[in-house]
Amino acid sequence: MIEGKLVNLRARELSDVDRMTRWINDREVTRFMGNRYPWSSAAEEAFVRSTTAAPMAFADLRFAVETKDGVHIGGTGLHRASPENRDAELGIMIGEKAYWSKGYGTDAVATLVRFAFEEMNLNRIELHVFGFNARAQAAYGKCGFVEEGRMREAHYAEGVYSDVVVMAVLREEWAAGG
Repeated sequence: MIEGKLVNLRARELSDVDRMTRWINDREVTRFMGNRYPWSSAAEEAFVRSTTAAPMAFADLRFAVETKDGVHIGGTGLHRASPENRDAELGIMIGEKAYWSKGYGTDAVATLVRFAFEEMNLNRIELHVFGFNARAQAAYGKCGFVEEGRMREAHYAEGVYSDVVVMAVLREEWAAGG
């Protein structure tokens, strides 16, 4: 378990599948993720089984986000980590909407970034966020991420094209306090 101030990051378990299936099928949650199509519980279970069958490894880490009192509220991870470039892409979903805008997502990101730099020896962490998701951009900024660029009108949903913002944090910037 990796401990933050408000959350702990733990390995995902098969017992998480029902909650994850509910979140991945909640349009209010997935509009921030780019998921377009519904997932069956069988598909989500197969996905979780495939990603939990072996121990986590450097290239693809997937964690459950839990409150300090043990409530599973989402997931986060580092994907496509490169040992040569010492970089990875961060993803996060806080699926329990009652925990939105209360600092849990920011703490999960800060906790994962700390782990990435201190334990994995990464040098750079990148993420992509929709231009309309100001709440997430502010949370990432609190964790040291800066906008590096925009992919103009790269995402289409609900009849609208939106920019995708590329943000990243470097170990040196993070160590200096952002």
